[in-house]
Amino acid sequence: MMPDRNGITNIPIHEWIFQQIQDPLLFTNEAGDIIRCNQAALEVIGPERQTVRDLLDFKKLKDHEGIKKIVDFQTEGDRLYFVQCMRVRKEEGLYALLFRPLSISDQTLEVKREMDRLMDASSEGVVMHDHGRIVDCDSTFARMFGYKREEIRNTDVFSLVDEDSRENLKQLLHTYPEEPYQLKGKKKDGTTFFLEILAHPYPQEDRVLRVAIIRDVTERVHNEKKIEFMSYYDELTDLPNRHYFHDMLNEALMEAAGQGEGVAVHFIDLDYFKQINDTLGYAFGDKLLKACAERLKSIQEQDTFIARMGGDEFLVLQRYVTSKEKAEDYAEKMIGIFQRPVTIDDYELYTSVSIGISLFPDHGRSADDLIKKSDSAMFTVKGRHRNNYLCYNASISEKFEKMLSMDSELRKALKQEQLELHYQPQKSIGTGKIVGLEALIRWNHPDKGMISPATFIPIAEKNGQIIEIGEWVMKEACKQNKQWQDEGFAPVIVGVNLSALQFLQKDLVFRVKQILEETGLAPEYLELEITESMAMTNEEYIIHTLKELRELGVHVSIDDFGTGYSSLKYLSRFPVSKLKIDKVFISENQKQNQAIVKSIIHMSHSLNMKVIAEGVETAEQWNFLKNEKCDEIQGYFYSKPLPPEQLSDVFNSSIVH
Repeated sequence: MMPDRNGITNIPIHEWIFQQIQDPLLFTNEAGDIIRCNQAALEVIGPERQTVRDLLDFKKLKDHEGIKKIVDFQTEGDRLYFVQCMRVRKEEGLYALLFRPLSISDQTLEVKREMDRLMDASSEGVVMHDHGRIVDCDSTFARMFGYKREEIRNTDVFSLVDEDSRENLKQLLHTYPEEPYQLKGKKKDGTTFFLEILAHPYPQEDRVLRVAIIRDVTERVHNEKKIEFMSYYDELTDLPNRHYFHDMLNEALMEAAGQGEGVAVHFIDLDYFKQINDTLGYAFGDKLLKACAERLKSIQEQDTFIARMGGDEFLVLQRYVTSKEKAEDYAEKMIGIFQRPVTIDDYELYTSVSIGISLFPDHGRSADDLIKKSDSAMFTVKGRHRNNYLCYNASISEKFEKMLSMDSELRKALKQEQLELHYQPQKSIGTGKIVGLEALIRWNHPDKGMISPATFIPIAEKNGQIIEIGEWVMKEACKQNKQWQDEGFAPVIVGVNLSALQFLQKDLVFRVKQILEETGLAPEYLELEITESMAMTNEEYIIHTLKELRELGVHVSIDDFGTGYSSLKYLSRFPVSKLKIDKVFISENQKQNQAIVKSIIHMSHSLNMKVIAEGVETAEQWNFLKNEKCDEIQGYFYSKPLPPEQLSDVFNSSIVH
């Protein structure tokens, strides 16, 4: 009997059986010190080894008693084994460890499972190769490349990738990157596709083969390329976007400065696009933008770069400009291509462009300066006669100077508390009671007096300040409404208009919730108004945001209804509580408009929505709306917008008319 290393001979197995077991078997104490091992185990661990702790994670094996674990011993041969640990004498802390070498089928299965885990998806194909020569593969791998298994065996893996990927494969072939790597595969018919590969060693007797899991990721790569395209290009027109233009302009300016050359920036705006868009719809407007982009591409030259700024605005970078006349010649060329009509949906449409030009280095040395000055020159052209171009000069139109001045003053207005809110009551036709108030912004300028929002809101939308202003309006309106409630007035809903930029903020719902918490106003006393055109821009995204607002408890209404091109399919899905009929349908008592109003009221009620008519100014309008069972009205017939301190009398008068 072979003695154990601790002088203990009593193991729970007959000595002859112990030595005849072909698989390595050893016994340890609680700490992992080796007590007895058979000859097969000695050949694996070596005769001098006293403990298994430096071979494997003994604690983990004990914690998973009876479960097979794969262990790669750091000994000669680096073989993989299944190891099972079992406590055989609880009172003595005696453990048996049984080792079994992994068979080829075992290793393939385990490797594949591990690859699946690492790649977070079921693997597409498995291949085994010896220094690039395919030893074996599964049918999925063969099919992926358009072969049968018998055809692909003994072929070279380098023949399965395109030429550009072969050098990378050569470098990676004998390494085992922790993360999957990507190459371009080549099928039997010569077509290419994208592969993701994760390699793993495969010990077999006196050699180490390579096993790789291959996955077809062509669709994912194409999606990634699409995302990259979208970050640099405009999805509608396939033109570079303003970010890409800005980068290219900076690059051109650096080159021009070093070589003493000139650069021109052309700022292009489509004339009357808004009117076309409002009349024929946004889908038609998109087609027009695409057609105009194609016109501009048709005259693109080697030294020009065309991009879409946004909306109906385009930018052109012109390199190697030796004179102002050369830039103006190209502007005339662009105007000329719009002399021919554009045909869209059986409409033959004549459109034109207004172009502003700025020159480097005469008008600025930075990309921002040149874009801004070409924009101002374009603005001047549109204010005069359109369908023309103008090169920037120091004496641009007074109107644009006023706009620039107002832009600057508007930035100060919020900080200096020049902005204020007036509130226009909304009345129930059925009860005559106030049911809501619409918050309307005013600019009380210290020198110019009260400035209409129609004057400064477009500027705020252009310079991006509309988000900050919109958030201030919401917070101020909620705070004021809570104050009225605290003063004992009957609770009413306060309505706040959201701009398109504000509504499309990703964190809009969070911001609304934060404002409600800060002001203490309950969500059911806030109503957010979006325009019909906003609601139709990106229906699925809008629906998602509206649902989140409704879940918060906030009311949502659609403003200016009837002026857009709503799809009833989407309107029925919008979680809105109210439609507001645009005043254009109320102010003119034509039969056609009355028919539209009737239709809107009846349709809204069928969708369980309330209807409010704005711009009501006469008793005749009131009577018509009452007869058609309109729910609420708003307008000068009841009250003009009033500052908060003048609304007490309105609140105290519980019923009007």
